Amino acid sequence: MPGHPALTRILRQHIEDEQLRPGDLLFQGEFGGILAGSVIRRAWRSARKAVLPPHVFDSPTGRRVYDNRNTRLTKWLNDGIPPAQVAEWAGNSVAVLLSTYARCVEGQLPDLKRRLEAAGDLPESPPAG
Repeated sequence: MPGHPALTRILRQHIEDEQLRPGDLLFQGEFGGILAGSVIRRAWRSARKAVLPPHVFDSPTGRRVYDNRNTRLTKWLNDGIPPAQVAEWAGNSVAVLLSTYARCVEGQLPDLKRRLEAAGDLPESPPAG
């Protein structure tokens, strides 16, 4: 899934510094294995607490690491990125994407109306009388 360019640079530098190869773990546990879920959750909670105002930290926003994926997919759809592209980036089918996120798409109607009007695709009003 595409990430922010600054984060991508940091991750690529980490991969280079650690001389990671395909199949290697990006972040390893204490003994080289998979990082424990409890470690990830504690680190995530600490990071959220360090950077978020208390009212946001106490809200469900980004409470779980996975929530970031949901937020990103919803934002892309709301920004008008075609669902087929978002689904490809997310590794989902369009059907799965829309069945999960269609209810989250909002704020596009005024822009869609302007685009239709500019293209002349709106039907003419029937003459009165």
